[in-house]
Amino acid sequence: MSLAGHQSPPVFKQGPTPLVRLLVLVSVCLAMLVADLRFRYLEVVRQGLSVATWPLQMAAAAPVDFVRNAAVYFATLVEVQQDNAELRRSQLDAAQRLLRFEQLERDNAQLRELLQMAPAPGVRSVAAEVLYDAPDPFSRKVILDRGSQHGVEAGMAVVNAQGMIGQVTRVYPVQAEVTLLTDKDQAVPVQVARNGLRGVLFGAGQGRMELRFTLSGVDVRAGDRLETSGLDGLFLAGLPVAEVVSVDRESQTFAVVLCDPVAAVERTTQVLVLGRAEAPPPRPQPQPHSPPLRRTERKG
Repeated sequence: MSLAGHQSPPVFKQGPTPLVRLLVLVSVCLAMLVADLRFRYLEVVRQGLSVATWPLQMAAAAPVDFVRNAAVYFATLVEVQQDNAELRRSQLDAAQRLLRFEQLERDNAQLRELLQMAPAPGVRSVAAEVLYDAPDPFSRKVILDRGSQHGVEAGMAVVNAQGMIGQVTRVYPVQAEVTLLTDKDQAVPVQVARNGLRGVLFGAGQGRMELRFTLSGVDVRAGDRLETSGLDGLFLAGLPVAEVVSVDRESQTFAVVLCDPVAAVERTTQVLVLGRAEAPPPRPQPQPHSPPLRRTERKG
């Protein structure tokens, strides 16, 4: 048998070239992507696969979640223990101050009784929460969730745990408007806690306040604490208001005294509205001027 012209079969089966196969697969993938984007025919398959692989995902993430939760647990436990110890120390300090305060109150009441002075004014308080800022962008005012039906009155002081933040300027039945201390139209009569020097504190904007009409020679220093004087008949005396930041005595006749509020005036949500339990006695009315007395002439 002649084998001339006979070719041996190839060792491997020949097919399309790799480039052709790549183009075909890319075309199929693009067609599937366009069809799924247009007709959403693979949505059910995708949801089924996600449900089927969910237990595997949870099992794979379990060790990482365990380590992370354990770390958070122990960190939180240490933080809670530190907070608990700090609260215990604060409670002991507060208990000591409360005992001294009660003793001082008794001594004060006895001294007032001995001197036949009027008793100290009582305090009326209403807990409230800040709802939102007032709609006026040019003023620093907030709205509380308590109003005249809850005992809130115009003129009452609004404080938080650090000190005074503003004054009730408008009252509605179930809400109240509070003008913050940093508002340019707000003024508070204050006194320097160190020496009792009195003055009027005005809002200066930009989160600061200014003690105006203070002569350059008065004893006011940076770091002095300012508190309400109570001489206006509205605010209770002794409420912390601000701290002196700088004193400029060289610019003019009156010193420029800039202050910062001691409380977070514009970042407070829970507040306490304070007022006098009883209204102060009315101011005395000015008496009409009487003609001056004439001296009687002696007859010689």
